[in-house]
Amino acid sequence: MADYTETLKNCMEDAGMSQEAVTKAIELYQCDAREELVRFLRLRRCELMEEMHESQRRVDRMDYLIRQSKTN
Repeated sequence: MADYTETLKNCMEDAGMSQEAVTKAIELYQCDAREELVRFLRLRRCELMEEMHESQRRVDRMDYLIRQSKTN
């Protein structure tokens, strides 16, 4: 159990999760609330995906400006 707890902590920190989120995930794991843990992790994943999409939109805007600057 301690092995996965450490893996969970390290991976979540690497993914940029807050200490609060890491603590909650570990608590869910230690309470054997696996379904809740998976739901929690999926929600965090959705948040990361939304951040990624927003970042991609910003990059697309910059690409547009670069192309426009070349032709104007």
